[in-house]
Amino acid sequence: MKKVSIRKLVIGGAIFLVILAATFGGAIADRIFGFKPLDVLFPRIGGMNLNQKVLTEESVVVDVAERVSPSVVTVSIQTPARRVFEFNPFGGFSSRIQGGQPQDIGTGFIVASDGLIVTNKHVVSETGATYKVITKDNKEYPVREISRDPSNDIAILKIDATGLKPVELGDSSNLKVGQFVIAIGTALGEFRHTVTTGVISGLGRGIDAGNPLEGYVERLDDVIQTDAAINPGNSGGPLLNSAGQVIGINVAVASGAQNVGFAIPVNTVKSALDQFKASGGKFSAKAYLGVQYQMVDMQTAVMNKIPQGVFVVDVISGSPADSAGVKLNDIITKIDGQEISDNPPSGGGGLAEIISKRKPGDKIELEIWRNDETLKLSVTLSEFTE
Repeated sequence: MKKVSIRKLVIGGAIFLVILAATFGGAIADRIFGFKPLDVLFPRIGGMNLNQKVLTEESVVVDVAERVSPSVVTVSIQTPARRVFEFNPFGGFSSRIQGGQPQDIGTGFIVASDGLIVTNKHVVSETGATYKVITKDNKEYPVREISRDPSNDIAILKIDATGLKPVELGDSSNLKVGQFVIAIGTALGEFRHTVTTGVISGLGRGIDAGNPLEGYVERLDDVIQTDAAINPGNSGGPLLNSAGQVIGINVAVASGAQNVGFAIPVNTVKSALDQFKASGGKFSAKAYLGVQYQMVDMQTAVMNKIPQGVFVVDVISGSPADSAGVKLNDIITKIDGQEISDNPPSGGGGLAEIISKRKPGDKIELEIWRNDETLKLSVTLSEFTE
């Protein structure tokens, strides 16, 4: 009996000491051992798992930034210097020198060790300017050649270099809403290699990118929406998954909104690269229909008792659509029997996507809903010119 009592006393004393140490020495134990003794007896909800999750996420971002940043470049533009005269409402005219100095305007990423770089077409849209790219180690390379994809907001730059580190291109066909993403770019054309994080907020979006006041508007279908901070200057930069693979190319931000950015899926970029290489460093001519439009989704169609498709808001004078008899307020529902939809998984495809798979000179049949009637029109596509 006496031996049992001593054993109980020893065990009880040990437990008391552990609890005492946990209560008053927890902070010390955290710093020395990385855990609190109370966690052994009374595990906290999400205790060590929460800390582990935070550390893991931080480690992922740090690792991706360190591995991929050497493959991300800043795109700089230099336009000829010219004197600009401006009217002064308080009297007379004033003048200033515009251009002449290099200015960071966008981002790109290396896709081949011998100097092949992908960016947005709108980043390098000024044909009279000269461009250069600046790498993470501040080396500058003049851009020797620019190839602009007429079907997408994508451009491929060529510089004279060897031994560059290319990015790893991922797969955008199996992306999920809520998936963690990382963006790297020259934010605001000033802060090079800025790293931001977020999630995929939406998939299959259709947007009109550009500024109509500057004469540049392009319809982009099936783009990725993200809440990772995308700013002017991020255009052309990579959107990455947690493995450091490029899943998209950052292309636009929603004006008047916060944390609403868009990226072209990387599979579109890979298709453009394949076409570029197969044609000896050139892009094929883009087929042209000649309508401006707005998508009619299922909800809008049901509420207004109209079919799904694209609502024609303008027909370009002299275009193939104009010659074929397409009119304002028509709804194009099918092309060659293929339904037009803003939800690609349904089996359809956006108008821009369908036309991009055709060639200039191809004849297509449009099925159109007009005044409660269905019409069919034959259209011969022409070649798109900037």
